[in-house]
Amino acid sequence: MSTNEDGRTDAHGNVKSSDTGADDGKPRAETVLQSDTAWNGTPYTTYPSGRPQLTVLRITIPPNSTLPWHSHVVPNAAYVVKGQMTLEDKETGRTHTIKAGEACCESTGVVHRGRTGEEAVEVIVTYAGTRAAPLSVPEDPDAPEFG
Repeated sequence: MSTNEDGRTDAHGNVKSSDTGADDGKPRAETVLQSDTAWNGTPYTTYPSGRPQLTVLRITIPPNSTLPWHSHVVPNAAYVVKGQMTLEDKETGRTHTIKAGEACCESTGVVHRGRTGEEAVEVIVTYAGTRAAPLSVPEDPDAPEFG
């Protein structure tokens, strides 16, 4: 994705890392990611109905791994703590690589997967769903994204 002239947003208008506050000993807030579209440009259209439930997972993915094809029914954002991974959209073949210190919004309703390289990846994923909504829907029911 390209950035606009100020370098703070990408082509989809997603806010990239921005720092508020000086190094004056006061608390600081940094927007790591803010968006209404996924990494592949797919817009978020609705939340699932029902009582909201937030879920935060720490997922560790071994080196040289490919996750199974899957999709999500709820908006979620991933923050890479360690390593780097490449996301791949099954239908278009489009890819997007995120590395340690970066975040991305995952797509909903779009089949995709992640691949790691030579290093294990540790990622924190926050899901904004409901108690009844699955976090991940595998394309092949016998191949869940994580255990």
